[in-house]
Amino acid sequence: MSTVNNLQKDYKERIVPALMKEFGYSTVMQVPAIKKIVINQGIGQAVADKKLIDVAISELTAITGQKAVATLSKKDISNFKLRKKMPIGVMVTLRREKMYEFLERLVRVALPRIRDFKGINSKLDGRGNYTLGVSEQIIFPEINLDSITKIMGMNITFVTSAQTDEEGYALLKHFGLPFNNAKKED
Repeated sequence: MSTVNNLQKDYKERIVPALMKEFGYSTVMQVPAIKKIVINQGIGQAVADKKLIDVAISELTAITGQKAVATLSKKDISNFKLRKKMPIGVMVTLRREKMYEFLERLVRVALPRIRDFKGINSKLDGRGNYTLGVSEQIIFPEINLDSITKIMGMNITFVTSAQTDEEGYALLKHFGLPFNNAKKED
């Protein structure tokens, strides 16, 4: 049984025609789409406390609904007491249905829970991709506040097939990302 997510259906029925009209695409295949969402947590204190990696993996797995993996250091850095192949962070890459489910929960549930929220920065990377920094993992309802040992932030990267920042910005705006009203920088 296949269930089509609300945002996935919304993309096909509302966002594609709107972007075709806005940018004058001649075919549906030219319309940009979100390819994947990558959630990354860097945990520098994991060098001293190995249990932080396990906690971060379980929290990120609960938030995304997909198993998170530890990221390993690439080289030795003696000033940080870091050795090659030590776990120093966790990440998960979401595609297809899980990606749309996460995006919907992020936009409709998690971001509105941020205190004094005035929208997110509208600066893209020059290729139509966007990275959002979240300072606390507790904005996600999947996290039990009583079991929190340490407040950790994360980076959420939206990788799109857009060729320009304008196309990527329009795509993410149509998906409901609450960009702040400041003029978009180039």
